[in-house]
Amino acid sequence: MTRSSQPTRLPADVYDSAVAAAQISSRTVPQQIAYWARIGRELEMSPQVNSRAISEVLGGTGSYDALGEYEQAVVRKEWADRLTALRSGLDYEAAFTVAGESYSEVDENGDLVVHPARS
Repeated sequence: MTRSSQPTRLPADVYDSAVAAAQISSRTVPQQIAYWARIGRELEMSPQVNSRAISEVLGGTGSYDALGEYEQAVVRKEWADRLTALRSGLDYEAAFTVAGESYSEVDENGDLVVHPARS
């Protein structure tokens, strides 16, 4: 039997941070909160991990090179997840069509294909 989620009250600052982070990482707010909860659980179980340094790097205020090997792996995984989420939302064909722009791409054979502007 699948357990349904339970209503939970969160401090406003946590919720607001989750809203902002969810938009950046292409998650829903509940998915973002669950993601943070899983990370927190793992970090608490691994006291040798410097979670503050990881957060600083992911937030753009820390140095990746200053992290230990394990922390760098955590950061690389998060970066990969973010890029995958961002790529999945891209639709250049639709964007160029709406803008009335032509575009070109390389097909499976390596040949250049030019798509003319559509209005």
